[in-house]
Amino acid sequence: MINSVGVVRKEAENCNCLQVFFVSGSFKVDSVEAKKKEENFRETLRDMANSKYEYVKSFELEDEVMLPNLMVVRIDGRDFSRFSQVHEFEKPNDETALNLMNSCSAAVLEEFPDIIFAYGYSDEYSFVFKKTSRFYQRRASKILSLVASFFAAVYVTKWKEFFPQRKLLYAPSFSSKVVSCASAEVLQAYLAWRQQDCHANNQYDTCFWMLVKSGKSVSETQEILKMSKWPFTFLSQVSRLVMILHGLNTRFLFPLDACRIHKNSRKMSFSFRNLVSITRRFLNCFAKDLVFSRKRWKKL
Repeated sequence: MINSVGVVRKEAENCNCLQVFFVSGSFKVDSVEAKKKEENFRETLRDMANSKYEYVKSFELEDEVMLPNLMVVRIDGRDFSRFSQVHEFEKPNDETALNLMNSCSAAVLEEFPDIIFAYGYSDEYSFVFKKTSRFYQRRASKILSLVASFFAAVYVTKWKEFFPQRKLLYAPSFSSKVVSCASAEVLQAYLAWRQQDCHANNQYDTCFWMLVKSGKSVSETQEILKMSKWPFTFLSQVSRLVMILHGLNTRFLFPLDACRIHKNSRKMSFSFRNLVSITRRFLNCFAKDLVFSRKRWKKL
């Protein structure tokens, strides 16, 4: 039995290429000659695929992340300030929205086994691929598009699970980029940079919205924070003001960031919120070592 028949139509008017159509169906081959014709036809199709137009494939950019570099894909919400405003997220931090982001990151780890570690906060997540990964031939353009599109799709799919009483007014989008880390030490430095950025932005946003909620306008609040010469004297000035107005010590802020580990097909996850009583006692060491010692990073 042969499951398909190829029908080649003549060259269309004003067109230099042949239109090839496949009609599904089945028929019996009653002779050797019919089989030979079928084989010849298939060979013709293969030759057409390798036509003179195939040269355009050489125009594709070569963007392979070379071994032994570690690949990190960082996704970032596009215009999430507007998205959070339209969907009425609680300020400065909406715990439900953060949980949705964390759930999406878990789905990414499950979908792509080559991702072994994820670190994220707010509308951003960094995904670390194992050192030996050959995922999509390590092509940056393919990898970053896959991770970003899958993350966005999961975000939309899971919206009702986390916001059952709130309608998703428009779909979010995420930009993405690939970071190439030459060594485990560079990866550690990268994650330290993202963690410091997380804590600095968290402090700023917390103070900003506390001042706004106290009755100050947005412009007045921006001037106050600008005068504080953030981030150098930020804690000593603005934090003291927020402490006086609201009794909030910015050293103990809402834990915004989270990590996920994927190792040996066994996934562990934790939020800094669950470990807050432990991490506060070792905050300085924790910020430097980023959850793991150097020995663990060298095993990637």
